[in-house]
Amino acid sequence: MTIARHDAIMAVTKYRPIEKPLDFSKTPSKELFGSSVFNDKVMKKRLPEKIYKALRKTIDHGERLDIRIAEPVAAAMRDWAIEKGATHYAHVFYPLTGLTAEKHDSFLDPDGKGGVIAAFSAKQLIQGEPDASSFPSGGIRATFEARGYTAWDVTSPAYILENPNGTTLCIPTAFCSWTGEALDKKTPLLRSMQALNAQARRVLAIFGQNDPGLIYATAGCEQEYFLIDRNFFFARPDLINAGRTLFGAKPPKGQELEDQYFGAIPERVLACMLETERELYKLGVPVKTRHNEVAPAQYEIAPVYENANLATDHQYLTMVTLQRVAQKYGMSCLLHEKPFAGINGSGKHLNWSLGTTKQNLLTPGKTPHSNAQFLVFCAAVIRAVDKHADLLRGAVAHAGNDHRLGANEAPPAIISVFLGAQLTDIFEQIARGGAKDSKKPGVLTVGVDTLPPLPKDAGDRNRTSPFAFTGNKFEFRAVGSSQSVANPLIVLNTIVAESLDFIATELEAKTKGNTKKLNDAVQDVLQQIINEHGRIIFNGDNYSEAWHKEAEKRGLPNFRNTVDALHGMDTDENAELFEKYNVLTKREFKSRNEIYLEKYIKEVNIESRLVLRIAKTMIFAAAVDYQDKLAKTSQALKSLGKDHCTTVLDELNTLLGKLQPALAALESAIHHESKGGLLDHARHMRDKIIPTMVEVRQISDRIEGIVSDDLWPLPTYQEMLFIK
Repeated sequence: MTIARHDAIMAVTKYRPIEKPLDFSKTPSKELFGSSVFNDKVMKKRLPEKIYKALRKTIDHGERLDIRIAEPVAAAMRDWAIEKGATHYAHVFYPLTGLTAEKHDSFLDPDGKGGVIAAFSAKQLIQGEPDASSFPSGGIRATFEARGYTAWDVTSPAYILENPNGTTLCIPTAFCSWTGEALDKKTPLLRSMQALNAQARRVLAIFGQNDPGLIYATAGCEQEYFLIDRNFFFARPDLINAGRTLFGAKPPKGQELEDQYFGAIPERVLACMLETERELYKLGVPVKTRHNEVAPAQYEIAPVYENANLATDHQYLTMVTLQRVAQKYGMSCLLHEKPFAGINGSGKHLNWSLGTTKQNLLTPGKTPHSNAQFLVFCAAVIRAVDKHADLLRGAVAHAGNDHRLGANEAPPAIISVFLGAQLTDIFEQIARGGAKDSKKPGVLTVGVDTLPPLPKDAGDRNRTSPFAFTGNKFEFRAVGSSQSVANPLIVLNTIVAESLDFIATELEAKTKGNTKKLNDAVQDVLQQIINEHGRIIFNGDNYSEAWHKEAEKRGLPNFRNTVDALHGMDTDENAELFEKYNVLTKREFKSRNEIYLEKYIKEVNIESRLVLRIAKTMIFAAAVDYQDKLAKTSQALKSLGKDHCTTVLDELNTLLGKLQPALAALESAIHHESKGGLLDHARHMRDKIIPTMVEVRQISDRIEGIVSDDLWPLPTYQEMLFIK
């Protein structure tokens, strides 16, 4: 009898590259970057000057798009794409599935004379019409209400997606229903950036900047992921269907030696990384960093920050490219937050700031205590996070992240802000009456004459904080590795816009246009914010039990799981907030909460059915085979009058005796009578099904430690994580 696991191990150990290595000297990275993007350089070259300038006004200043420019843009885009080998174009959009969606159409149209012409009109560029009935809509659209529209997002450039058999022109678009309601993640993201721009401009006007240019959020998303051999992947039904292992005993070696983090990158993995980066360079994605992460077989890729809307589109491209290129190297890229129990899971740290092309509004400067403009924007973020912690927590809530948040590898479910020693001291001074000075950064002397003195930051970093200030931006560390960053960005942009609105209104009322009153007005507003919202600032160990107790005393919310987090954010007050700033209507807001709750139910339900099937048909079967072997051996020894210790057999009998009722309980929980609404079903998943799944797994993992290695059907943690 052959076992897929054994075949997988054999295939992995005999792995050879599928193709010849790439010649990286052929095209320098500098020339490669953006070569597949209809970017500014291409537009400037191919568009009439008047059209180009009109297009840049929309991109650079957020002005209303002049539809009349669409025809020459479409013609230039078509010709450029065809020269690049494109045969089709696709409106790429971002529905609430968490994945991208695209509908491909050919450039070719019949000419009526038995031939074809290459056509791509302004209408085809501006608007597409995919079926909207089969995407999650949360009650906004019924199955018979099928019409949906995609709308060209001029601020995110079109690009060419290569395939061995051709290329496709991809056009980033928004996606809405026939009624005009948002069915995607891009539309509310763009609305939130519009709201942020409007309120930030009011604040800057008070500081004398009446024409600062377009103010926008920036983002840089550090993506963590695992790479394992595809032979192992296809021998694990749980990885194929759920993206994580639902079974797996702890291996003899995990990450306890701490030798993986920033270690030498394995040759095969590095080859995959290099080609991934090369493909992303072509698409204009500014990837900067790569390294080994903490867990074995875990890695990270990180870009330079850019406009948040573009960064979101690029994040989708990064995930897709990681998975696509990994296949060429015989590997599978795992983006789940917790593909392996007992070792670090994966996050997607979202580095967020706001500014213009000329200034970052969260740069403290050398004397932050006297930088009133910076302090105002920093205080706006502090107020926003404290006032709307429930929304931030809800923005990262989903089944996969429940396995990660709250463990000693990721921030807790309690949202707090880390400012560091320097800024905390400044805001404490403000609370006492006014900031007089800033702690100096200083110089770090290592004590080796041949090493240079190092400039020292004014404050340490805190990897346990969910929301940390890191120099000139905030790092939201609670985002899950498989998630779109759109939701966290929508929330961040909206709640900061609300805080800037509050601050602008207060300062306008206190100064009444008199700049001489500005310093006193700023001091009053900052002092009010710190006194009312300073409870959110915490620079200590977020993992400690003491912090959980302290956070409770401070009145900070602690939504420990997805069900509580989604239910906690689903309030009329939050719906009104999004509606006030034209980011989401109440109907859109409510529908999204319903979609995310339903997604949680479906994901847990899929996992529970997988647990039942794998445990019954693979684990139980292997255990019974080994039980039979042990029993026969024991009986043979007994018949020969030899000693026949049955310790292992007894232990296996006991575990099998526990496994069968646990499986029966899980099957009963899965087939429970459907009563109540979505929230009731979600709570059933959390309170009944997940604990029963955990029980089945615990028993099964103990069985793995007993059953003969030649009978065990599933690739083990040791094999998946360490055989490369």
